[in-house]
Amino acid sequence: MSSLLRAENLGKEYPLPKGVLQVFRGVNFEIEAGDVVAIMGISGVGKTTLLNLLGALDRPSEGTVYLEGEDLFARNESELARVRNRKIGFVFQFFHLLPEFTALENVSLPLMIGGLERKKALEKGASILAEVGLGDKADCLPAQLSGGEQQRIAVARALVNEPKLLLADEPTGNLDWKTGEHMLNLLMDLHRRRGLSSVLVTHNDKVAQYCRKRYVMERGELKLLD
Repeated sequence: MSSLLRAENLGKEYPLPKGVLQVFRGVNFEIEAGDVVAIMGISGVGKTTLLNLLGALDRPSEGTVYLEGEDLFARNESELARVRNRKIGFVFQFFHLLPEFTALENVSLPLMIGGLERKKALEKGASILAEVGLGDKADCLPAQLSGGEQQRIAVARALVNEPKLLLADEPTGNLDWKTGEHMLNLLMDLHRRRGLSSVLVTHNDKVAQYCRKRYVMERGELKLLD
């Protein structure tokens, strides 16, 4: 397999009233095309910060990230936004659905942001809603759906643009384990069928067991587990 995403010597720090807070530095990470990888660690250790850098939601203080061999942070903000929209899907612990939009509208929004006309965007959104088992919930508002259903909507939204890379931050963290297990099985099925490369951030060993490789972040360092 070839490398899809590679991070080299990543560092992130935040200014404080006196000095700086260094979250990590010198982090190296790579995911091959088609792989599924877990990044583990306790809360507050920097897992989400790292994921935000890998997905170009934030810029590093040092180092860079290469997606398909191209330096993400050599791009300006509008170019980065296009890359995120077309090549990277994000799933978060808290679903971040727009409450005034229906399930179908939430899923279709990235397509419309990318310039696809509304009718075609809704047609494609409806197709992936059916793929995650919620074709009958298209007209429901988020408040009318269970937590598990809302997360499936969020997964459909992440994948509607057919990205190559899926980044999931504690995707089961806001769900009970039974519902979370169903979510993980769905993610793994979509990973295989859509030929994704996937990174799951988690503090849960049971979630990490679904992944082929496991990294742990401790004291500002990222280590590959045997």
